[in-house]
Amino acid sequence: MTSETVPAKVEEPELKTEVKKAPIAVGLPVFIFVLFGLIYAGFWASSWLQDEQRLPVQEIVFSGNLKQLSAPELERIVRKDAKGSFFALDVNQVHQLMEEQPWVFSASIRKRWPSKLYIHIIEQTAVAKWNDDLLLNRYGDTFEGRIRYQTNTENVVDSLPQLYGPGGSEKTVLTGYTHMQRLLNGSGQQIKQLVLSERFAWQAKLGNNMVLKLGRQEYINRLQRYIDVYPLITKQEKPVKYVDLRYDTGLAVGWHESANVNQPRNNT
Repeated sequence: MTSETVPAKVEEPELKTEVKKAPIAVGLPVFIFVLFGLIYAGFWASSWLQDEQRLPVQEIVFSGNLKQLSAPELERIVRKDAKGSFFALDVNQVHQLMEEQPWVFSASIRKRWPSKLYIHIIEQTAVAKWNDDLLLNRYGDTFEGRIRYQTNTENVVDSLPQLYGPGGSEKTVLTGYTHMQRLLNGSGQQIKQLVLSERFAWQAKLGNNMVLKLGRQEYINRLQRYIDVYPLITKQEKPVKYVDLRYDTGLAVGWHESANVNQPRNNT
């Protein structure tokens, strides 16, 4: 018998691939260079976007029914006090600036790319003069205002009723005026002046300068009493100076001195 010898299996050594890493001495300077490049680019871009000469607000467009306000004047205020490029301009600052103007009731601001600023204005509506130095809007809020226009030959502010009252009573007086005037409309009479005293007593002066003394309580009922006897008063040839309605029933009429009557006359 012959014996066969099986050759032993010889394992080949594994080939290991070595990846050479860049030396830290080379990689770190490159990283720092790139980082500083990005920082510089960021600062340059920010400076470019905020440069008013390169990206100015070229046009400011106003909308709204402007009667007392002038769009060119408002634009001058914006460009003077809210400077900056299109991107840097703070719309909140412009909004605050607009609502600080006396005749502005509210304002809304928006930007439109690439260079326009839109400002919508709602003007105040003056319904009365208040204590000689302010105006009242329909909500009873006071504001300072100077009329810039005229309708026909009559100045709009001069035609407004004059209301007087203690500080903080603006809404109360305006409400009282509204109710009284609504009641007087049927007889074609207008309230020229309405006063609420420190003791909260009402007194109204009509367009014909007749004074109505209404007192503190039930002024609407007392005014209705005047309206009921108004046709009788108009029939009198004597000019009426005042009508005192501060009675539970009846009223007193005071005549002008030219009527040669020195004492009030009671009417029921």
